[in-house]
Amino acid sequence: MRTHQHLASAKLAATAIFVGLIVACGGTAAPAVTTPQSARFPVTITSPGGTTVTLDHQPRRIVSLSPTATEMLFAIGAGSQVIAVDDQSNYPASAPLTKLSGYQPNLEAIAGYAPDLVVAAEDLGSLVHGMQEIGIPILLEPAAKKLDDSYLQIQQLGQATGHEADAQSVVAKMRAQVSAFIALVAKPKRQLKVYHELDNTFYSATSATFIGQVYKLLGLNNIADAASGAAPDYPQLSAEYIVAANPDLIVLADTKCCKQNLAAVAARPGWAGIAAVRSGEVVGVDDDIASRWGPRVIDFMQAVAPRVQQLEAQAA
Repeated sequence: MRTHQHLASAKLAATAIFVGLIVACGGTAAPAVTTPQSARFPVTITSPGGTTVTLDHQPRRIVSLSPTATEMLFAIGAGSQVIAVDDQSNYPASAPLTKLSGYQPNLEAIAGYAPDLVVAAEDLGSLVHGMQEIGIPILLEPAAKKLDDSYLQIQQLGQATGHEADAQSVVAKMRAQVSAFIALVAKPKRQLKVYHELDNTFYSATSATFIGQVYKLLGLNNIADAASGAAPDYPQLSAEYIVAANPDLIVLADTKCCKQNLAAVAARPGWAGIAAVRSGEVVGVDDDIASRWGPRVIDFMQAVAPRVQQLEAQAA
């Protein structure tokens, strides 16, 4: 028994060192330092959203209406070209926050910033048509379904802003870090189950979503996949369903919005008997990081992968 505990402790210590090395190679995607590079314009980009935009020159007055795009722009060194971001773009702290909305875009207010490029995640309120009507280039980068989508968007923003080499560097670093986290987790005899909580009314995310694909890469069985609901990608589960599924790991993406933590989860009727609660494997993550598809997905994996490895070590 002592030998088993000693081996498990050694594995966990090695995990801590390994994760530290991954983070040292560039964990949180802080604003990048601009690398001098020759920008090639004009450039034409067709986004995953289906819109095509042609930029005659390197944009200097970018308006971002997407929190994820904002993070990507700053990560590739284009932050100094961003003059305004929407009211949800709270990272990085240096982003020029405004009252602009990506959900209810005010075309007149956006135009008031005289942008030479607008970046958004959705075409709401006839945003694309409205910008095109007044001759403002707009690039749509919709919610990613998998990591490759995220990589493509970073590269496209690099092309659009004249930071193509910086974008390629960010993507290369992300790929290396993701591979390292995948290598960290083994293939256990029993596939571990995860419950991802979006809020305290038990909305979750299936493997058809970006965050669900991350769990899949880590070898986890997502309990939301077997649920049915009006929103197949983001079903609302019941407390009874979650208790019966008995997940090994619970990830709380509602630590900010709903103040959830291990103690709050354990106090829910019937939840104290769930394997994840009994073992303390209830992980709180930043709501924003868990809902976006930019470079900070590395931070999310940093929080989750070691817990998966720890559960595997205990089961060995």
